[in-house]
Amino acid sequence: MAPIPSQKFDRLFPVWMRAFVRAREVGLVVVAAFVGAMSGILVSALSMASQLAHELLFDLDRGHHLSIATNLDWRRVVAGPVLGALALGALTLWAGKRFNGRMADAIEANALNGGRLSMGGSLYITLQTFISNACGSSVGLEAAYTQICSAVSSRLGRGLAARRSDMRLLVGCGAAGAIAAAFGAPLAGAFYAFEVVLGAYSVGSLVPVAASAIMATLISKPIVGHDLLIVPGPVSPIQGVGFIHLLVLAAFMGLAGIVLMRGVATFDALFNRSRFPAAFRPVLGGVLVGAMAVVSPQVMGSGHGALQANLLHSVPLGLLLGLALLKCLASAVSLGAGYRGGLFFASLLIGSMFGRFYGEGVALWMDLSLSPGAAAVAGMAAFATGVLGSPVTMTVLALEMTGDFDVTAACFLACAISSLIVRTGFGYSFATWRFHLRGETIRGPADIGWLRDLTVARLMRKDARTLPHDVAIEAARQLFPPGGERQFFLLDKDGRYAGTVLTADLHTALEKAEAPVAALALPDGALLLPQMTIREAIDIFEKTETDVLPVVDSAESGHVLGLLTEAHTLRRYGEELERRHRAITRS
Repeated sequence: MAPIPSQKFDRLFPVWMRAFVRAREVGLVVVAAFVGAMSGILVSALSMASQLAHELLFDLDRGHHLSIATNLDWRRVVAGPVLGALALGALTLWAGKRFNGRMADAIEANALNGGRLSMGGSLYITLQTFISNACGSSVGLEAAYTQICSAVSSRLGRGLAARRSDMRLLVGCGAAGAIAAAFGAPLAGAFYAFEVVLGAYSVGSLVPVAASAIMATLISKPIVGHDLLIVPGPVSPIQGVGFIHLLVLAAFMGLAGIVLMRGVATFDALFNRSRFPAAFRPVLGGVLVGAMAVVSPQVMGSGHGALQANLLHSVPLGLLLGLALLKCLASAVSLGAGYRGGLFFASLLIGSMFGRFYGEGVALWMDLSLSPGAAAVAGMAAFATGVLGSPVTMTVLALEMTGDFDVTAACFLACAISSLIVRTGFGYSFATWRFHLRGETIRGPADIGWLRDLTVARLMRKDARTLPHDVAIEAARQLFPPGGERQFFLLDKDGRYAGTVLTADLHTALEKAEAPVAALALPDGALLLPQMTIREAIDIFEKTETDVLPVVDSAESGHVLGLLTEAHTLRRYGEELERRHRAITRS
């Protein structure tokens, strides 16, 4: 888990400004709009810088996309990813240890740290992602967009002393602005924030998120242009048997998304087994990506130009399928080798090619009742849903791309089926799969950080009574009369925990008075450790069916530090749940 950033940026703004934001909902909306404006500027700057890097590194004409460039010098194509890998390695050696443990993305920050992001760690991640994309590796800049925009909004929230729930909301506003600015799609940006970064929708969060997304779009559209959001050829309504083909396509996209995510993990494991220095493992991936780019430059970068070309122009079916598979392989190799970036746009490109291949290929054999354009959009949305775990985001992105409500309804069905298959057969999106590979148990952006903060050490009573295990029962009765302590803990000759005795059992026991009190100890020797979370404590209470448990410093030494009762644990757990519920549903 990434540590919470230092508090040197907290409460930087004047008291009246902090009070305006904390006490009035309109204050939060104003801040969200400012976050959106900053997001639009940052996304535009990163996008233009990446395009400039592609033009310089690969000798492109001004404004031409790398993924559809022709007559590229093969030496530049191979050298670009390798040079980027060397730059990443040098950056890692120089700054990697400085930011160790401080690199969390927006999802992790909202899940564990209450929306607190390290600005230094976020700048480091952004620079890594920029280098990875600029050198031509098969990754997108969307991860850099959301990282830096969320970090800026988090730092702004800290300066305004925002509450935990408002901090998480501001991080969501930053992510919404980033995606909205990247695609010129405010609806998609807003729902990306709700589904992926916040994990819930509420009336109170609607206006701030919408303000950020709309403001980011207004700022970035005149600069970036967003010529990617186009209608992919003739799109006809889906009728009759077309819905059956739509379900088949959606199922295939869900399975393909699982294969891609597992492919990233497989290549990550393979590169880790190599004897190449960890900081320079991307060099190996760069050679492979460069070799694939010699075959087709469409595997390079995010694939903005490739998406436009493949949707507008007819491509031979064999070539279309080969490009889709090659892009999958290049993305898996890039991420597995250590290039940093996202799969947002890559998943759109891959899904659109698979969808168009299905739409045109099956039409050769039967009446598909599903136009290639509609199949391309549905495949795009379904595949991206499987990878990103955001069905509504992809549905509204399809709407903003085509403006066709019939096709949007079909995309909604395809996204729902794809999401169901991935959640049932795999259980993770790409982001949460990466957390799983790191050993984290995060399944989404829901705020579980408070569960980890609420430890046994914070809950326990420190006045636990103890007694040597060889004291006679009669002597123990004098020390613990009825109506006093409900229980006490026994210690062995080394001072280790040796059992629990209930005071009621002590005074009703039939054993001889001179017998050692250890004869009355409860049979279950369960105990708690200070670092355990409240959820772990509840699970132990349920398993042992006891009302009170001792807290010891460690399982090895067994020195009693205090006690914790089940009633107190459940009460605190219920209070915290109610508090989080009010924060989420407040309007």
